[in-house]
Amino acid sequence: MLLAIDCGNTNTVFSIWDGEEFLCTLRTSTHHARTADAYFTWYSTLVQHYGIEADITDVIIASTVPRVVFNLRIFADRFFGCRPLVVGKPDCLLPVPPRVDEGTVPGPDRLANAVGAFDRHGGNVVVVDFGTATNFDVVAADGAYVGGIIAPGVNLSLEALHQGAAALPHIDVSRPDKVIGTNTVGCIQSGVYWGYSGLIEGLIARIKAEYGMPMKVVGTGGLAPLFDQADVGFDAIEDDLTMHGLTVIHRYNKDNGSV
Repeated sequence: MLLAIDCGNTNTVFSIWDGEEFLCTLRTSTHHARTADAYFTWYSTLVQHYGIEADITDVIIASTVPRVVFNLRIFADRFFGCRPLVVGKPDCLLPVPPRVDEGTVPGPDRLANAVGAFDRHGGNVVVVDFGTATNFDVVAADGAYVGGIIAPGVNLSLEALHQGAAALPHIDVSRPDKVIGTNTVGCIQSGVYWGYSGLIEGLIARIKAEYGMPMKVVGTGGLAPLFDQADVGFDAIEDDLTMHGLTVIHRYNKDNGSV
């Protein structure tokens, strides 16, 4: 069994893959000081709680927070007796290498998104990933990651607005019933929801125009279903795209003798 780990700036996700399906997905906050023992205590408690019998033989990690990788490596070695595959490291092979400017190192999560999207949808795809940042990842016809866009994340923008303007409250993101707000909360909700909807729709249109050929658009991340209600142009919503990409990368390395 494979344990796929996606460590983002805000949350870290563990998913157990049995070769055919994900048995469970577990989430915790990302903290660079969390030890290998702390990871295992949290992980084993939840696995036992859900009644899952998982004999982990392999681990793959995608982390946008380099400082956590060390403890995750120890976690995999100490408790599962395996050397984890780390996306972005030289020994981790990709089905198709990214084509970006020399010296540029794409985020591991963006590489996993590209691989997952190509495996499910073929090439010429835009992945819109709602995380701490909102990433737009462009996947070429042959499956290569060829660049994209990084925009401030929705919740990050809300937090900045709350901290920067003392009179404005902190709110949750939701779809307002109308565009013109008649109270402070309604005004903020409208600005965030419809503002981001316009950003997403506009950037997708610009990417397609520059790319010059038809493209599919896949939304992923926690807020993707919410913004899909605004009809911004998603062809599909997939909450497990990054984790799926990690399973494909692991299989590719297994088939090519890297693990």
